[in-house]
Amino acid sequence: MTSVEVSTETEDSGSGGYAAARLRLLQEEARSGPPRRAALAQLTDDWLAQLFTGAARAAGVRGAALMAVGGYGRGELSPRSDLDLVLVHDGSASASAVSALADSLWYPVWDLGLALDHSVRTPAEARRTAAADLKVHLGLLDARHLAGEQSLTAALRTTVLADWRNLAPKRLPELDALCRERAERQGELQFLLEPDLKEARGGLRDATALRAVAASWLADAPREGLGEARRRLLDVRDVLHLATGRATDRLALQEQDAVAAALGVLDADVLLRQVYEAARTISYASDVTWREVGRVLRARSARPRLRGLLGGRTAAPERTPLAEGVVEQDGEVVLALAAKPERDPVLPLRAAAAAARSGLPISLHAVRRLAAAVRPLPVPWPAEAREELVTLLGAGESTVPVWEALEAEGLITRLLPDWERVRCRPQRNAVHTWTVDRHLVETAVRASSLTRRVHRPDLLLVAALLHDIGKGWPGDHSVAGEVIARDVATRIGFDKDDVAVVTVLVRHHLLLVDTATRRDLDDPATVRAVAEAVGTASTLELLHALTEADALATGPAAWSSWRGSLVADLVKRVGAVLAGEPVDPEAPVATAEQERLAMEAHRTGGPVLALRAQTDAPMEEGTREPLGVELLIAVPDQPGVLPAVAGVLAMHRLTVRTAELRAIELPDPVGGEILLLDWRVAAEYGSLPQAARLRADLVRALDGSLDLASRLAEREAARRRGPAAPPPRVTVAPAASRLATVIEVRAQDAPGLLHRIGHELERAGVRVRSAHVSTLGANAVDAFYVTDGEGEPLGVEVAVGVVRGVERALGSERG
Repeated sequence: MTSVEVSTETEDSGSGGYAAARLRLLQEEARSGPPRRAALAQLTDDWLAQLFTGAARAAGVRGAALMAVGGYGRGELSPRSDLDLVLVHDGSASASAVSALADSLWYPVWDLGLALDHSVRTPAEARRTAAADLKVHLGLLDARHLAGEQSLTAALRTTVLADWRNLAPKRLPELDALCRERAERQGELQFLLEPDLKEARGGLRDATALRAVAASWLADAPREGLGEARRRLLDVRDVLHLATGRATDRLALQEQDAVAAALGVLDADVLLRQVYEAARTISYASDVTWREVGRVLRARSARPRLRGLLGGRTAAPERTPLAEGVVEQDGEVVLALAAKPERDPVLPLRAAAAAARSGLPISLHAVRRLAAAVRPLPVPWPAEAREELVTLLGAGESTVPVWEALEAEGLITRLLPDWERVRCRPQRNAVHTWTVDRHLVETAVRASSLTRRVHRPDLLLVAALLHDIGKGWPGDHSVAGEVIARDVATRIGFDKDDVAVVTVLVRHHLLLVDTATRRDLDDPATVRAVAEAVGTASTLELLHALTEADALATGPAAWSSWRGSLVADLVKRVGAVLAGEPVDPEAPVATAEQERLAMEAHRTGGPVLALRAQTDAPMEEGTREPLGVELLIAVPDQPGVLPAVAGVLAMHRLTVRTAELRAIELPDPVGGEILLLDWRVAAEYGSLPQAARLRADLVRALDGSLDLASRLAEREAARRRGPAAPPPRVTVAPAASRLATVIEVRAQDAPGLLHRIGHELERAGVRVRSAHVSTLGANAVDAFYVTDGEGEPLGVEVAVGVVRGVERALGSERG
């Protein structure tokens, strides 16, 4: 006797008994997953059957049946799932009797607080509704008898299924469109930090759609791993329901640790990785299945006309050669009849390269045959294998589906064993659009469009594929990646010099963008340090292209024309050093507009502002990136400029995207030093304030008549708080400059952050020689070049004191 049977027998047979037995079942730690879902469905079946029997007798209704449909019909009853029920009747009972029967069923369900999706129909009405509503038809495909006249359920199931198969040429394209629309709206489950387990692409809805396709007999999904993927998502949803006490399908960040612990998973990252792997399996099965549906429907529509032309004979499929052992047939890449994968270890890469180059999918049968039969490549790889890999990586957007097909059958990790650590690995940074592995492929895709501007496109593409391969290993991923990249580049057959270039590119793939946005490019030490790390002009050329490809593949917040211009400026300066040209130690020359503002600030003795709207150059065809407004401020050198400007902007709800502060010398005969601040700002909402108003408030802030601290504290108190952010990190960048001490601050971006940092630096009595502020998503990375009163770098103890002071200032604000 099962525990469910014990529960139902030891309680009364009414709703209270069901509720108590249900609660005990959900609290059983020993039973979870499919057994618990099946037990919960069985318990609910028994209760509803008892309800129906008594209610039908009381209402005097004979020709009726109660059916479970949808998820409940499939027996997938999660703790907070809806009960999807259909009351079917043959029309022999009066409307009032049927209504009374329905009320006797629905109200007990509602009284227990269970969600209910219900309908009352005759078989004919159910069939008409299904014909008009695709979602109703899908639900009825999973109809399961609960109570009453079983012949009614059986007849309706048979009719609905026959209609589904007859209408498949019309219904399946509708279902495909529905799936695509939902994917567009909800995103791809395998890349989302807070995925919807049901609605996102690769989720439970798509798994159900594949069952519907199979029921049509028109096509079938690849079944290997599909059932396990579905079970994994259902298991996670079960625990999510229990952890939250709500009928939610969204795996929110704040729930992931609890769900991971309840499932016995190491941590939230491992949980997400398992979810992503399940979603990837379902997504790939969907791609293959819908492609097969399209092929079958095209063949059906063409067959009558073709038979007429051929006098009733069937035409042999046309096969077009693409490469040795690889042909195109019916819009897919397949293996040639004479291909022998067991004797040709390069064939997987050759087939993949041919598919990507032709913009065609590689057939499921071909990939599986390759996975089953092909021998490992020798190490190092032969030149042909390396060339085919480069061709695959350089094919552009068509690389992605081909790579996913190889990965689905385990061929990628067989070719590149180190890939396993980054496969489906989440990136808990909102700036990143993709998992680590997909980001690497996307970087190669982006790099493919930049190959014309480098002398060694093969090294660029391979470095793009490997640049983040160190993620998943302890420590700095660039350092770990350097070691892995050296091994991989050697494995795939590059010579010693090329291996050295690839390892430098991987080790320093963040060097250019980090330096350009966080360091003073007018400091000779900055340029020399980059030149020493890069080594040669040809490597610099490759690193420049890799930097752009990496940023573009990260997400929209990671790259802009402004960032691109800073990187290009740095590359130009480093290139000059590598060419033997001297580094100019002189102060930068101001532009004509900057000089005009500086002269006006000197003449008036106060701040001068200029606002100029900025629109970035097109990043891609038809798109422009809005950069907000450039704000130039010139002010005579005096204490408190940085916190005053930052505070005024925060008070006016202007978000600082980038900021630079530096001192410029006025030309002779005027002479003197003026602080120049070049900021890019955007209004949080509404329109930008007038420049005159900004200037007036800045004057008041500098002379002390505007209490910025109080105004910003009021705003901070009213700000809605999100999830707790990691603590700020303040460090001294070692050997970053010979002219100043570089204090680097990494913190959650927030209104007034720059004001607080600037205020603390002023309090510490240090002079800000230049500042370089960069905001990437929710994170701010700010570098401040500071000196003592004599214009010299800070001593070690003083620098440590400044760092601790800034940490305290930011830490107290967090608290």
